[in-house]
Amino acid sequence: MNETVSHRILVVDDEPDITALVAYHLAKEGYRVTTASTGRDALRAAREERPDLMVLDLMLPGASGYDVLTELRRRDETKELGVIVLTARKDESDRIKGLSLGADDYLPKPFSPQELVLRVRAVLRRLAAPAVAVGGLVTAGPIVVDRNAHRVTVSGAEVELTATEFKLLTILIQREGRVQSRAQLLETVWQAQPDIQTRTVDMHVQRLRQKLGDAGEYIETVRGAGYRFRRPPLDPAGRKRS
Repeated sequence: MNETVSHRILVVDDEPDITALVAYHLAKEGYRVTTASTGRDALRAAREERPDLMVLDLMLPGASGYDVLTELRRRDETKELGVIVLTARKDESDRIKGLSLGADDYLPKPFSPQELVLRVRAVLRRLAAPAVAVGGLVTAGPIVVDRNAHRVTVSGAEVELTATEFKLLTILIQREGRVQSRAQLLETVWQAQPDIQTRTVDMHVQRLRQKLGDAGEYIETVRGAGYRFRRPPLDPAGRKRS
């Protein structure tokens, strides 16, 4: 498959059988696969090899998958790396924690290798087609953000946003498809410590949705984790699915 030729995948798991299984199915699809068995090796490989996506087990010796994910998102050179989390843990809290730390997707063990391949493909496509930025413009569906003019339009109609709402919308669009926790938004939008009342974020998101009208539905609430900007899928006729 031509679309997979240039994509590098790093598989991180301390169980050799799982690593071999995942690597085999991804390589069969044409991806270039490397592996690591510890958190520290994963971080080193991410910096040196610059993979397009990491398949990351949470239960690792030494630095856990959570530690790896936190460090990946902290560093400029790896913060945009796609990450799919694998774990034997079934608790919703584990899934929420992984998503809130910046994972792009989550797959519990045992899993279908075919499903994993499909999820890898979906994440790579999303990362390869981010919000279109031309000069100071960021476009996502009917929403156009002009960062230079500090102006937002929805379907051509200008929307009046406060400076904070403008920054909040820009951050969510730029990180399209990725869950942003309230703590992350407090730090990036408000430059505030995440121990202040998180209701601040909720109120701003609510007002932003109202001002965006129908396009406000693109800002999803991920229960217990935070918020995510995601455009609804289209049906075969090109219309939004309800």
